[in-house]
This record gives sequence, C-alpha cells and structure tokens, in this order.
Amino acid sequence: MSFRFKESSVLPGFGLSLGYTLLYLGLIVLLPLSALVVKSSELGFGGFFRTILDPRVLASFKLTFGASLAAAAVNVVFGTIVAWFLVRIRFPGKRVIDAIVDLPFALPTAVSGIALAMLYSPNGKLGIFLQSIGIKVAFTQLGITVALIFIGLPFVIRTVQPALEEMDRELEEAASSLGASRTQTLTKVILPLLMPPIITGFTLAFARAVGEYGSVIFIAGNMPMKTEITSLLIITKLEQYDYAGATAIAVAMLVVSLALILLINLFQSWSGKHLVR
Repeated sequence: MSFRFKESSVLPGFGLSLGYTLLYLGLIVLLPLSALVVKSSELGFGGFFRTILDPRVLASFKLTFGASLAAAAVNVVFGTIVAWFLVRIRFPGKRVIDAIVDLPFALPTAVSGIALAMLYSPNGKLGIFLQSIGIKVAFTQLGITVALIFIGLPFVIRTVQPALEEMDRELEEAASSLGASRTQTLTKVILPLLMPPIITGFTLAFARAVGEYGSVIFIAGNMPMKTEITSLLIITKLEQYDYAGATAIAVAMLVVSLALILLINLFQSWSGKHLVR
C-alpha cells in the first residue's frame, strides 16, 4: 500500500498569490512610473522629443550611462577578485574587511560624496599626489566614475561571494588531475560557473550607478555639457518648475535603462545555457 501526500505551500493558492503580487507591484512600482508617463505626455510628442534631444540632455545621457557602464565593468573585475580573496584566503582581520565591504551600503550618499571630494580634490591627500603626475580626478568625468565605482563595488562582491562559497572545489581538483593548467581551470571551470552571478552583480552595480545622485554631485563639478549627470539635470528642471521637462527626461532615462538591463538579462540567460557546456 502506498500513500500520497498532497503538496502544500505556506502561501495561499495561485490565484490569490498572483493577485496580491500584481497588486503590490502595481502600487509600488507601476503606479509611480505610469505617473511619470502621464506627466510627460503634457508636452506632446513634439515637445517630448525636443526635450530629450536637447544637446545638454544628450550630453548628460552620454556621461551618465557611459560612466555607469565603465564603473560597473571595473567593479566586475576587482569585485570578483575581492570576493575570491575573502572566500578562498584565510588571514587575520578577515571579518573586519568583510564588514568594510558593506560601508557604501550604510553610508549616506552625501557623506560618501563629501569624503571622495575631500580625498581627490586638488588639496586632498590623494588629489595632490595624482595632480603631481598629471591626473585630475575631482570635478572631472573621471571623478564621477570613481564615485560610481565606490557605491557599486559591494553589489558585485555580495553576488559573487555566495557563489564562490557554494562552489565545489572538487571540480577544480578534477580539472587539475586531468592535466588542466591553472589558467585552463580558471577559464574553463571557474569562470563559466561564476558568470551568472558576475552578470547579476554587473547589472545591479550598473542600475545603482545610473540613478546615483548624492555621492556624485560633490565630486563632479556639475558643469553643463561636461560633468553634469542626468539626475542633477532632472533636479535642475524641478527647481525651475519645469515638471513636464523633468519627467520627460526621467521617462527617457527609464526606457534606456530598461532596454540595457533587458539586454544584460538576455545575455545572462544565454551564458547560463551555453558557457557551462
């Protein structure tokens, strides 16, 4: 005689759970975003495109997305190295360094911005040294990228670190026993397994950087057409009571961000199917 037990779930049925999920996402996410679209529609199609195609707006888009992509790419490399160091190497003070990784999460963004500006300014500790070798960080596009690297690094580390902790080291030992070199083990065994969390960390770091404001404005210089990020331009429009123009820029930024994140997610899905093979 065999007994069959009906599978149970902590959550209620599919219909109720789906309804609650859609209601919650609608109120928290979709409703505010739809308000942006409605407000920007006051400009009409012509006014909308004139606003977002303004040279100053396009320059802010180029700087914001370019610096965000560059910062996320840098964080992928060095964040993965830091995560490997924290997982695979034992050393005194490891817990302290592991806690320091989360500081950008805990610090108010304005505090981070002020600290970076003081450090990299022409009179700062690092700023004086860097200027002596011809590198200017504060009040330049490089300074913006540095600020975005600072606030985005924990996202990569915290997504790669659990994957490394769960990775079976027997796979590396098997590859080594079969004659694979360290480089082959890294490229053929380790990196394919880490690719999904690495791409996730890149996506989170990029998304965080695109919308960053507080840690950037103090080190950027905020010069139109040169070091003005899109978030600051939106704030400027709001201070000028140009609410429709501000929402139009926000909608354009939202569309571009969603498109880029969708492409990254598609690549992540493709890599998960092909790179592990």
